[in-house]
Amino acid sequence: MKNSVELLKTLTDVDGIAGHEMTVKSLMHDYLSPISDEIVEDNLGGIFGKKQAVNGSKSLMVAGHLDEIGFVVTKIDENGYLKFTPIGGWWNQVMLSQKVTITTDEGKKIRGIIGSKPPHVLSPEERKKTVDIKEMFIDIGVKSKKEAEQFGIELGNMVTPYSEFETLANNKYLTAKAFDNRYGCALAIDVLDNLKNEQIDIDLYAGANVQEEVGLRGAKVAANTIKPDLAIAVDVAVAYDTPGLSQLSETALGEGPVVIIMDASNVGHVGLTKHIKQIAKKHNISIQLDSTPGGGTDAGSIHVANEGIPTVAIGVALRYMHSNVSVLNTDDYKNSVALVTEIVKSLNDDTVEQIIW
Repeated sequence: MKNSVELLKTLTDVDGIAGHEMTVKSLMHDYLSPISDEIVEDNLGGIFGKKQAVNGSKSLMVAGHLDEIGFVVTKIDENGYLKFTPIGGWWNQVMLSQKVTITTDEGKKIRGIIGSKPPHVLSPEERKKTVDIKEMFIDIGVKSKKEAEQFGIELGNMVTPYSEFETLANNKYLTAKAFDNRYGCALAIDVLDNLKNEQIDIDLYAGANVQEEVGLRGAKVAANTIKPDLAIAVDVAVAYDTPGLSQLSETALGEGPVVIIMDASNVGHVGLTKHIKQIAKKHNISIQLDSTPGGGTDAGSIHVANEGIPTVAIGVALRYMHSNVSVLNTDDYKNSVALVTEIVKSLNDDTVEQIIW
């Protein structure tokens, strides 16, 4: 697990929002190349490592996504403060006074802070209200628009959350800025690495799509490129084991991978879901079943691509999703890698036909 923790750290430390995934993709290429028979890429930026089947003609796509949530710079005011628009879903209450990183076109990293008013100057009415994102600004520590531009700041620059990768009190609990969804990127790499000396009976394409956070866009392109017979979207799931959420669901950190039976974008394919449950039981891997009616994953685009692709989303429970400080459990990560690895090993032409039927 030590190498996987380092892999998660390396992947989450990299900055890459939707449309700006190039550095993440380059890192994925470095990891995938030594453990793949072939690298498959699409024109939007998706990247997958392929492992060729020894026997059989069917294929499985295991897809995370490269992008994280963030912002883009939309205005530099005369005093050098930056206005921005969200890329991906943000709740404004988690944003004020948070550190961010602005990446210039030349790749320079500039630290900024989403400004906030001190409580001393707030009226009782203001204290009860949340601040609209349109009213927020980023302070990079300059006095003017000209000075900001001298540091390379331009409209369209990528802005990402800033947060150090750390272990918490129990070192199985990790916190980082972009587990959604560098978790899925890491899993794709670890599954291929697990299978590098194995013979499998299905063509495996494991990697990651682009632009999930802005509408599941890259997944459609990747699915059209690969044309898999089955697909697993690998993403995070909501953890409900914190105060104020436990009454909504039992999904919790440390209780195993989460199989999403349905969300706002996809009803998990019943045949594939049954097969996953059978594999989990056979290999004594505890899983959780959950639904996410208010969100979606790349499964939403994959399952309606081409002539239709039986698809299920598998994830790990994640606390504080879509913030600077998400939290996951390493046991869940380890067991999700083990589950997907065993799913791959269980598949051949006959089992795929049975699943689809």
